[in-house]
Amino acid sequence: MQTPLSCDAPSVASPDKRTDEWLLVYSPVPVALIFLAYLFVVWAGPRLMKHREPFDLKGVLVLYNFAMVGLSAYMFYEILVTAWLSNYSLLCQPVDYSTKPLPLRMAKACWWFFFSKIIELADTMFFILRKKNNQLTFLHVYHHGPLMFNWWAGIKYVAGGQSFLICLVNTFIHLVMYSYYGLAALGPHMQKYLWWKRYLTSLQLLFLFLVHSGYNLFTECDFPDSMNAAVFGYCVVLVILFSNFYYQSYLNKKKQK
Repeated sequence: MQTPLSCDAPSVASPDKRTDEWLLVYSPVPVALIFLAYLFVVWAGPRLMKHREPFDLKGVLVLYNFAMVGLSAYMFYEILVTAWLSNYSLLCQPVDYSTKPLPLRMAKACWWFFFSKIIELADTMFFILRKKNNQLTFLHVYHHGPLMFNWWAGIKYVAGGQSFLICLVNTFIHLVMYSYYGLAALGPHMQKYLWWKRYLTSLQLLFLFLVHSGYNLFTECDFPDSMNAAVFGYCVVLVILFSNFYYQSYLNKKKQK
């Protein structure tokens, strides 16, 4: 993959006219309303379920998780193949705003990635209905809620370009993660085959996004600094939260034993 010849870093991005008419892209208002509804569910859900029995969602969870595996696999394939055919650079890849087949294919894959973040809000609903309130942590809500705005901005302004690397790695992580949850939902007899659970968190702790966005933030690249700064800041918080989660879930428990 070759590095682009032009690497003058713009400070802000302009709206991508190709994506304006796509679902939920034109205005941030629908995404903001979804986010507010999500916060309300997080607040009200456990209170409404307090005196109710947890729902048995085994069939729904198996179907949902393996559907997400399929969607993640589709996005991973589309992003990987399109980036390869387009000769994308791993270090500095500007956005191609043309309507040529490959740039448009990448933009559509990025839109599906954005939309998948809205679908994934169902994870929280399933926790609430099953009364798994211990999993409604700040990390969980932060990881699901504000992420919608990050990727709304991504599809609104930079549908493609170096955003592809984050999408590619994240779809692979989610492919593995939803495979685990789908198998786990089949029943306790699957647990002996799921020894690799802790490594899902290790995957999430990859500093790739942080290093990648930081590299482009502090070097010249024809990709908006505002987008790199947003990704960098989000990743800093996320790495801290995931590191704390990993320590509390595995290292601290091992030390206590």
